[in-house]
Amino acid sequence: MTLVVEDFGKRYGGLVAVDRVSLTARAGAVTALIGPNGAGKTTLLNLISGVIMSDSGTCTLFDENVTGRTPHQLAHLGLTRTYQSPQLFDDMSVLETVMVGAHLRGSAGFISSMFRIGKTRREEARLEAQALGAIERVGLPSSLLRRPAVDLAYGLQRRVEIARALAMQPRVLLLDEPAAGLNQQETHELAGLVHSLAAGGLTVLLVEHDMDMVMGISQHVVVMNFGRKIAEGSPAEVQKNQEVIDAYLGAPAEMADAGEVAHA
Repeated sequence: MTLVVEDFGKRYGGLVAVDRVSLTARAGAVTALIGPNGAGKTTLLNLISGVIMSDSGTCTLFDENVTGRTPHQLAHLGLTRTYQSPQLFDDMSVLETVMVGAHLRGSAGFISSMFRIGKTRREEARLEAQALGAIERVGLPSSLLRRPAVDLAYGLQRRVEIARALAMQPRVLLLDEPAAGLNQQETHELAGLVHSLAAGGLTVLLVEHDMDMVMGISQHVVVMNFGRKIAEGSPAEVQKNQEVIDAYLGAPAEMADAGEVAHA
């Protein structure tokens, strides 16, 4: 198995943010994590990615127990993520921003490479090529390479952040609401990108509120509510689950419309 989470739990005082949640994400597939606001989805992503430490449970990555590992350690093992809002730097171009991701997997370190110390010049060229490949992969035009990343339209900023994650050459990619703030066309294009990444062999764990996107590209769906996993299965199975309908998806007619749009 690629990514296996077993009985992850996180409590903040009297609040149970994540209540013994388990899930499995497989290579070459999109596993979606859905639920109402406050269900614990982003907290679970933070636990998996090492941003916060779990109170209980285990996380296994490629058959290795990685519970308690830091984001940097997990990146070296092949797991990385994006965030709900693009994390960009005011004074960096698109290329430089994406190269930050490549440097996180490099051997020379970001500071030494900035100053091109010794043998790092050769690695700098390699990592730049790696970043350019990631930029091309997400469909960003080369004319934007030298533009400040923060000056781009929001939809393009989303692609820059995904490119930075891909520049780390991950085997597992966690996406936290990548379609938030995008228009319909941008969301459609993003869905195609995420689908292609998984089809290329990447393991994708997607947190997303856009149900058309989720139901259209996911092979497996996990549903959370009040910190608990209340259902999982194929998109079709989840849409028929009464507890999921009551908690999140709404009336059956609404779900049918979403499914028809997703597969159109």
